[in-house]
Amino acid sequence: MKKTLTALAFGVSMLMGSSVFADTVKPTVVLVHGAFADASSWNGVVKILKKDGYVVIAAANPLRGVKSDGDYISSLVASVKSPVVLVGHSYGGNVISVAANDRPNVKALVYVSAFAPEAGESAADLAGKFPGSTLGPTLAPPVTLADGSKDLYIQQDKFHAQFAADVPAAQAALMAATQRPVTEAALNEKSGETAWNHIPSWFIYGDKDKNIPPQTILFMAKRAQAKGVEVVKGASHVVMVSNPEPVARLIEKAASAQ
Repeated sequence: MKKTLTALAFGVSMLMGSSVFADTVKPTVVLVHGAFADASSWNGVVKILKKDGYVVIAAANPLRGVKSDGDYISSLVASVKSPVVLVGHSYGGNVISVAANDRPNVKALVYVSAFAPEAGESAADLAGKFPGSTLGPTLAPPVTLADGSKDLYIQQDKFHAQFAADVPAAQAALMAATQRPVTEAALNEKSGETAWNHIPSWFIYGDKDKNIPPQTILFMAKRAQAKGVEVVKGASHVVMVSNPEPVARLIEKAASAQ
């Protein structure tokens, strides 16, 4: 009996020790890119986060539809055996808003020049909520796919001014050539239940964003009762490319928040 009690006490102490250890482990940061970009758009942010000791996953967002993309990212998050800070850029904000549902390891959401829709809203709805988006006229003719859906790209000669005006021209040209398309349906798909209603959120964006009007992002941040909102002066839609330092610092602030 005495041996049994000793073993039980040891087991309890080990469990308590594991719990304490888990609480001190830095969260894993999962980065979700948006439309017309790819995972490399996070390179500058990844470099800072990894230097500061964070495990980082820059996910490959399929850009096919809010629910299907959300399910994909949700499965990725489920495979992470630590707390997660889920970060989305642009349309990636729609994706993280649904992906975090029913994922108790997601401790924070960070929206980087991103959409944070309410249930029943689409990216297209929010982009047109306030004046200022000039994306429409810069899109190339849609590419019709075998299933009848349509892929959207930004015209390469308009990409720099529209999407990444504060990025060096040579870098913007590479981004334009390697951009990943989003389906037209994804931008018009209504969101389901959104996780920012029950998970703390942080927002950062540039005041020269031409894809999502800054007024729209501020509206979404206030609606979400964001824990922190930062505006980067002169920054374009790809604030994480041109200004990785403040983006990384905000993610770290979200990661360390109690």
